[in-house]
Parts: sequence; structure tokens; C-alpha cells
Amino acid sequence: MQHPTFKPLTEQTIVITGASSGIGLVTAKLATRRGARVVLAARNGADLRAAVDDIHREGGAAVHVVADVANPDEVERIADAANREFGAFDTWVNNAGVALYGRLEEVPLEDMRRQMDVNFWGQVHGSLTAVKHLKHMGGAIINIASGLADLSVPLQGIYCASKAALKSFTDTLRLEVEEAGFPISVTLIKPSSIDTPFFEKARSYMGVEPKAIPPVYAPEVVARTILECAARPVREIAVGGPAPVLTSVSRLTPRLSDRMMERTQFDAPRSDRPITSDHVDNLHAPVRTDGGARGSNTSGRVMQSSLYTSAKLHPKRTGVAVFGAGLAILAALAISNKEIGNRK
Repeated sequence: MQHPTFKPLTEQTIVITGASSGIGLVTAKLATRRGARVVLAARNGADLRAAVDDIHREGGAAVHVVADVANPDEVERIADAANREFGAFDTWVNNAGVALYGRLEEVPLEDMRRQMDVNFWGQVHGSLTAVKHLKHMGGAIINIASGLADLSVPLQGIYCASKAALKSFTDTLRLEVEEAGFPISVTLIKPSSIDTPFFEKARSYMGVEPKAIPPVYAPEVVARTILECAARPVREIAVGGPAPVLTSVSRLTPRLSDRMMERTQFDAPRSDRPITSDHVDNLHAPVRTDGGARGSNTSGRVMQSSLYTSAKLHPKRTGVAVFGAGLAILAALAISNKEIGNRK
């Protein structure tokens, strides 16, 4: 078996889907500041052009491709652009995703299928395209899932299903790539709540726009993790500690976890912004603007780093601090749950 081969970031070309806003946009800009060349892909051509212009003004190298990852032919065009403009690519980041909130019995099947097409099949298309191009020269495939790949919550049933399916797909892809001897690293990254425009672009059947559930992390925390995984093999990593803590609780005491979810998580994602007649979402088509790097449906402090993630990536450097991080996360969740209880 060949081991994955990694170039320094300064010598890499990185493909990033979902790069017109949020995590993808922040990762693209950070990658070019560190010397990488970047191919940005998304459905929103205007925001992609603006992002590439910003990168060029800073002296970076980037191109963009307008593509819907739910269409495998359009995903192939992303790879073709990377090969045409930069000769090849070294890392492929599957980041595109869409949000959908509502009880399962209230959400139309058409919307469910569309979310699965983007969040799951879009990453399948990207991964298989990347394998085809990387299996001889080596590199990294990085799939962006969610802490909800391991934990189901109400009002986001299909989102949870898409991320759980992505985790299973990624684990199988890793096994098959390793057995075939391809020098490719396959990584799954599972972010917690991130301060991006993801929430205000969501399709909501709750009557209000959704919001990020604290603790909330800056997109730069995920971007730094992605770039670290582009430079060395990492199997799987959570960004932020809440999801691993809650997943552990769910596995140890499933019925208690269910009751906690039923009591708190039907209200937790609801903002105070009603869905109005002029509200637009990006489930089936891009919106006029994807909103940039940060979101507007985030209240309270935004965490600029994750001790949990740092400890996982650098255990010798930060190992003992994980315990303190876990306590802090549980405290934040307790405060959030108390606030929800006070509103009832």
C-alpha cells in the first residue's frame, strides 16, 4: 500500500466547493494567504467572482467555476478547470451544503430529496471525481460533514440523515482507497455550530428563520482544520466539542438523551425573525448574494478557537486541557437549555 503524499501548502492547488460564503470562502482566502492556488466552486457566480477578485488583490492565485454539485457533469467541470488553469489539483474539499428546517411530516419530499442531492450526493460526486484524478499522483480528499453525523436532532431530520450517510460513505471510500493502494488521504471533518450565513439561507417550515445553537465557532476554526488536514493524514476530526460530548451522552443514556432533546431542541434553533413573503432560501437555486463569511443569526460570543479540536490534532501539546474544554461546553449547553426553559 502506498502512503498518501502531501505537498506543502505553498505548492498545492486546492479545490473547494461551496466556496462563495461561510466555511468555503474563509478556507479559500486563508489557503491563498498561505501560498496555495485555489479553485472556488459554487452556484453563485457573482459572489465567486467577488471572492476571486479579493484574492487577486491580495496577490493570490485563484479561479472560480459556477457549478451545482448535485450534477456530476458539473462537478467534472470543476476538475477540468483545475487541470486547465493549474495543471492538476492536490486537495479536494467537499463543502457545499444546504439547510432545511421543519418536522419530517411537514417537509415536502421534493425538498428532502434536494437536500440529500446536495449534502450527500454532491460530496459523493466530488469524492469520486477526486479519486479518479488523484489515484496516480496522490493527495487529499476532505469531506465536510457535521457533528450531526453522529447525533440526530429534531427539525433537521434529513440534514442529519445526509451527514450520517456521508460519514458511512467516507469511511467506505477510505477502506477502498487504502486497499487499492492509492496514495490518497480521506478525511471527515465534523463542525459544530459555525457562524456563517448558512442559517439565514435555510428553507424553514418553522415559521421563523433558524439560528445557530451555542456554543458557536468562527469559520476560521474550521478553515484552519481543513488546511491542516490538507498537509497531513487525519482520519476524522470534530471541530468544537459540543457534538462529541452530546454523542457520548446519547450512547451512554439514550432515553435520557431523547428526553433532553425533546425538551430543548424544538425551541433551540428558532430565531425571533419570522419567515416573511420576501424571504428567499438557496435550497433549489442560489440566492442573489450568499452573505459573505459570517452570519447574522448568531447571538452571544463566537469562539475563535476550539481546545477540543486542538487537543485532537496535537494531543501532546494540549492533552490535559480537553477536560476543561468539556466542562466549559457542558456549562454553555446548560445555560442555553436554561434560557429555553425560561421562555416556556
